[in-house]
Amino acid sequence: MSSNKRVVVTGIGLVSPVGIGTQETWSNLLAGKSGAARITSFDPDANNIDVKIACEIKDFDIANYYPDRRKSGSMLKEMDRVTLLAMVASKFAVEDSGLNSTNSNPDRVATFIGTGVGGLKTTCADSQRLTEQGQRKMGLRSIIRLMPNAPAGQVAIEFGARGRAKSDATACASGLDSLMDAYMYIKYGRADAVIAGGTEACIDTFSVASFSNMTALSKREGDPTKVSRPFSKDRDGFVIGEGAAIMVLEELEHALKRGAKIYAEVVGSGASCDANHIVAPHETGEGAARAIKDALEDANLKPGDIDYINAHGTSTPLNDERETLAIKSVFGEHAKKLALSSTKSMIGHSLGAAGAMGAAVLALSIHDQKVHPTINLDTPDPACDLDYVPNVARPMQIRAGLAEALGFGGHNTVIAMARYSQ
Repeated sequence: MSSNKRVVVTGIGLVSPVGIGTQETWSNLLAGKSGAARITSFDPDANNIDVKIACEIKDFDIANYYPDRRKSGSMLKEMDRVTLLAMVASKFAVEDSGLNSTNSNPDRVATFIGTGVGGLKTTCADSQRLTEQGQRKMGLRSIIRLMPNAPAGQVAIEFGARGRAKSDATACASGLDSLMDAYMYIKYGRADAVIAGGTEACIDTFSVASFSNMTALSKREGDPTKVSRPFSKDRDGFVIGEGAAIMVLEELEHALKRGAKIYAEVVGSGASCDANHIVAPHETGEGAARAIKDALEDANLKPGDIDYINAHGTSTPLNDERETLAIKSVFGEHAKKLALSSTKSMIGHSLGAAGAMGAAVLALSIHDQKVHPTINLDTPDPACDLDYVPNVARPMQIRAGLAEALGFGGHNTVIAMARYSQ
């Protein structure tokens, strides 16, 4: 089976705390706008939760995107918020790509959508209802709402994509793993196009309390927009977020034949496991470094060919320092010439969707030749001594770049993209 297929990005759909839609999200990221605010989906004080801030998607109404009230009503019954976000992001991505049943074979279109925890809101609400009110008051559709593969399955149904449908669940690497798998699936000739990415909707008392007890979340008070501070000396944890980032990856000749626009070319991927600790990254960053090296080798790129990295950049003390160590160990002196930025500084950490969000931002950066800033980087950490594009966006030449995702469990995934040229 041929492994010489080239893979390109032909559609991008974003639903984020700074915009419902790709262009709104991208414009606000370039402007350095934060989506952090006091939590509104539940009352932290009434629930004795000591974290008050999150990056929520405000004013999200599925009926705005599926105006047939019968359909949107049915979707609300059958789908957890995690799937609803994926449905809208997928709608944006597919419409952006122009992919449809007249210019593609549905049997050759796959759907790979990852999520870290799946339908957590349904799980928590229906578990409480079962305990308090008994079996008959529990939701009839609980399982199909909460199962992690629900977003991939429902998106496939919506667009009639009859190729393989699957979901990766590798914590914060889930969405990027789905994109890596999509890239490889097309590369090896198993599909012409894949609707791929990640989705997450877990701003709930259960998840916030659990992450807080782990001391993973920031408990900073004051201006919410100043809380997420990747690579800053005074960072103290991540801000939990939600969102969905879906892309259409497509075999190059298939895309050219139908006249699709091309954002960037996916040229390589790499992955590894720290096999060291279920939560903490390896103290030297060696697992992440191996994933970066694998992605460069797969892409047939040298370290000096990379201009930009969309970093994992969580704003936790361990991640940012050890991710920096990994990058320096691979790139050597060239590390000082790289531009890096953390999307999480503005939209928080959307867990299973985060890596896909970073990959979408990478594709947009390559296409527009601009990189968004890492905001709130006012007090640099001496241990994080690279160029993180502090506070102000930057136009720059990007020949090739990387998107990184480093997840609980020691999962490290990296995707390489380059400017498309024939």
